[in-house]
Amino acid sequence: ICHVMYSQDAGRETCLYPLPEPQDLFQASQMKFEDFQKDLTKLKKDLRACNTEVEKVCKVSSEDHLQPFKDKMEEFLSQAKSDLEVQEMQLSDTHKLFLELTVFYQVKAKMGEKEVSPNTFFSVWHDFSSDFKDLWKKENKMILQERYQPVLYIFFQQPDVFKIRS
Repeated sequence: ICHVMYSQDAGRETCLYPLPEPQDLFQASQMKFEDFQKDLTKLKKDLRACNTEVEKVCKVSSEDHLQPFKDKMEEFLSQAKSDLEVQEMQLSDTHKLFLELTVFYQVKAKMGEKEVSPNTFFSVWHDFSSDFKDLWKKENKMILQERYQPVLYIFFQQPDVFKIRS
């Protein structure tokens, strides 16, 4: 089965590990959608506070000193609000896709969890990827040895052909 999964580069340095790295899966398992949502909520609150401060500064500033501060801050706040909305939408979409993925793989939430967490989902894949990577390395090494076996045989059968000249 493993041989079927190998590319023509099997046993060569150019052969790439076909799965996500175990460390990447471990890092994914440490993520929490709630933490990202809290961060976005805090950013939204900070943005409102910044907007309030800008309004205060604009009210107490004379027209002579108002520009370019007002225009720059309006541009900044508008862009920040837009970026924040995009991030919220991406988080929502990612969360939906993650839940669809857990349904596809039929992963069930642990006791006490209302939905499957990234930790529950990616921990399984981390263990699998770690074990698979160990086997993949061994298999790649065996393929490499099989490829060099004929060369070594010829080398030892005809040592005078392969003499190193000094």
